Amino acid sequence: MSAVIPQIVKLLDEHYVFPEVAAAVGAVLTEAAAEGRYDGADDARLAELVTADLQSVNNDLHLRLVHSATELSDTHDDDETQMRQMGEWSDLTCGGVANAQRLPGNVGLLSIAPLMFPPAVAGDQVAAAMRLLATADALILDLRECLGGDPNMVTWLYSHLTDAEPVQLSGMAFRDPERFTQLWTSHVPGPKFGGVKPVWVLTSAKTFSGGEALSFDLQERGRAAVVGERTRGGAHPRDGFKVAAHLELTVPVARSVSPISGGNWEGTGVVPDVPTAAADALAEAHRRALETVAALGGEGFRAQVAAEAAQALATQ
Repeated sequence: MSAVIPQIVKLLDEHYVFPEVAAAVGAVLTEAAAEGRYDGADDARLAELVTADLQSVNNDLHLRLVHSATELSDTHDDDETQMRQMGEWSDLTCGGVANAQRLPGNVGLLSIAPLMFPPAVAGDQVAAAMRLLATADALILDLRECLGGDPNMVTWLYSHLTDAEPVQLSGMAFRDPERFTQLWTSHVPGPKFGGVKPVWVLTSAKTFSGGEALSFDLQERGRAAVVGERTRGGAHPRDGFKVAAHLELTVPVARSVSPISGGNWEGTGVVPDVPTAAADALAEAHRRALETVAALGGEGFRAQVAAEAAQALATQ
């Protein structure tokens, strides 16, 4: 333990996106160590204690000391190792596409869990799911079990919900005030859902990080209505640093910045447009989607299908 705390303080001072907070958190850790707060703690317990102190200043949920049951390699968090691990995880979870189906009334449903994986390992799977749903009259994007994700997958998914004109999404501001990364939607080959038909996003108290980023951008631009629960509130991308054989420090190295408001969802979460229990969010969004499609469709066949599905749903 004696070597871990000074190492953590040094890493915070070098990398944390908010230098003034890094100094305050470092002081908390140094004082706690001097008072013996961490004495005798094994690695798992030390991770709990230090994480609580790391988050005590500004409640940054991405700032953590994480215990690993297996020994960490020195390259566990480098780009090559991360991409390989993401690829393996993606293969086991269909690229994060937990469900893609058509609900009654020609309403598409796409569920993303557990992560929005990088497009390099899951772009084809997500694109295939979105192509299947391209001709749906409305879309429900279920992020209730989405625990995070890659910013580039956020833009890739959003790109399926736009027309030809690129859309600027929340970018990344770094510790260096001169450094900023813009994120824009890109061209999607083949059929896509497009930027006009209605979209609903489902959230829960578990939705975090990348899942929040997509929810936030869709909501802020008026592209989708959010149904469900307030999300966890983590808007700071992080890097990982090995500080002991079984301990990794995760340090936020950037913060999300909206091109519209200049803000983000850190600490507050994404507040739903239609608050409801997570378990009830899908039924609520489906009902609203059917009503909207029926209203927009006039006397056409699609409107009739939606109206009949809405009536069937109401009698269940």
